[in-house]
Amino acid sequence: MALSDKNNPDTGDGDENQGPVIRDNRKVDPETGEVRAPKGESTEEEPEVVESEIEIPDTPESVVTEAINADERVIELTNDIKRVQAEYANYRKRVERDRVAVREAATAQVVGELLPVLDDIGRAREHDELNGGFKAVGEALEATATKLGLEKYAEQGDEFDPNVHEALTLVPVPNISVQTVIEVFQPGYRMGERVLRPARVVVGEPMEGAADDESSDGSADSSEAAEGAETAGNGESGEDKK
Repeated sequence: MALSDKNNPDTGDGDENQGPVIRDNRKVDPETGEVRAPKGESTEEEPEVVESEIEIPDTPESVVTEAINADERVIELTNDIKRVQAEYANYRKRVERDRVAVREAATAQVVGELLPVLDDIGRAREHDELNGGFKAVGEALEATATKLGLEKYAEQGDEFDPNVHEALTLVPVPNISVQTVIEVFQPGYRMGERVLRPARVVVGEPMEGAADDESSDGSADSSEAAEGAETAGNGESGEDKK
């Protein structure tokens, strides 16, 4: 069997490949005496990182002044926006209030034109003449007027109020302490706080001498009782003397 060139002793290359390999694993270098670094580690020292202070330039005074003025302007504009919003809210409330007032005034004017018709319906009911189709129409008209806010007032026995009553005459009446409605000639109508027509009434006036008469009657009765008691006492005393 032929030997390969690597195992052939006649070739010089085979002798060089088969020679001993010496590795120096000493940790200290015998020539310099320094400690050797382990394999795979770099012997170069890492450069030190030097932190340098960064100088911040001073802000110019003009820039600071402009920033302050800008903040003040923002605050001023914000206050202006709030003021405009408040004015707009008040404007809307005022417009809505005026709209309601105009609607109520228009409704009161229309319903006020129907008051004579309502009076006729009331008189027909008092005389038992509200019958048939006229009754249905009258009740529907009254219901519609009530739905719109119309209120009928004034009854016999109510306390007289000059703000809502119109006194046609005053009649002295005993046993009352305040002016009282004793008869209603024409009922009154109102819508909320608005009086469309005051009620025409006869007012009973308290009699000034009624209380004095009652007090005098009471004193007379008491004096008569005292005289009777005195007479009875004198009669008993006379019998005793006998």
